Amino acid sequence: MCKPLNPFARPISELIPHSVVLKVVNLSSGYGVLRVINRLSLRVQKGEIVALVGVNGSGKTTLLNTIAGLIRPMEGRILLGDKDLACLPAEYIAAKGLTLVPEGRGLFSGMSVRDNLCLGGYAKNIKGAALSGRLDDMCELFPALKDRMDEYAGNLSGGQQQMLALARALVGKPDVLLLDEPSTGLAPILVSEVFNCIQRLKQSGMAIILAEQNVQKALNVSDRAYVMQTGKIVLEDRADHLRQSEEIRKAYLGME
Repeated sequence: MCKPLNPFARPISELIPHSVVLKVVNLSSGYGVLRVINRLSLRVQKGEIVALVGVNGSGKTTLLNTIAGLIRPMEGRILLGDKDLACLPAEYIAAKGLTLVPEGRGLFSGMSVRDNLCLGGYAKNIKGAALSGRLDDMCELFPALKDRMDEYAGNLSGGQQQMLALARALVGKPDVLLLDEPSTGLAPILVSEVFNCIQRLKQSGMAIILAEQNVQKALNVSDRAYVMQTGKIVLEDRADHLRQSEEIRKAYLGME
């Protein structure tokens, strides 16, 4: 059951500075009676990349799935602008401008590249000439997809599939993009391509939350980072500070 916060708390408009696009406040979530996320809070600003790092099982995927509406929160707020999205359906959240690229990409392998991209416009009801224009934009951003629009998505390489998953999410012009382990299963050269793309997206003013096991790559492209442990934020700092701290690198990030 989703429990609201204290009804006498400050109004939502007072909780969010103007530059903050997404704010999570005291969020708890899990599966059945199992609580995985425990009263967690974070924020992301326009044009900012925020990394979520931590070992497997720390709750990163559960957090992103809860923000995106795939898991119903037990309590807390998920504020997109001045709108509380907690407990709302995933399709409504996507229509409001928050899109998740899930771990494993979530493509329809038996559908064409073009049809997968068209699905990205569904939540915002983008059709006709507007949709065609968005597909042209994606072919410009991801040239590897341009000549493969009529091929099955399942025939693409791992790197091309990840590009397609990103492109599909971008068709709807989200204000906030949630990326769950985008480098999983990719060769090193393709990992670099994916992270270069993420950096380019930041320049458009998009807010990005990046959950990633490749800690070094994640910190290289991020402005700030939250370190997660057993469903809680145990540390928040600038990404460059985390890269430079030997104690933090060894204790929390598994980096020598």
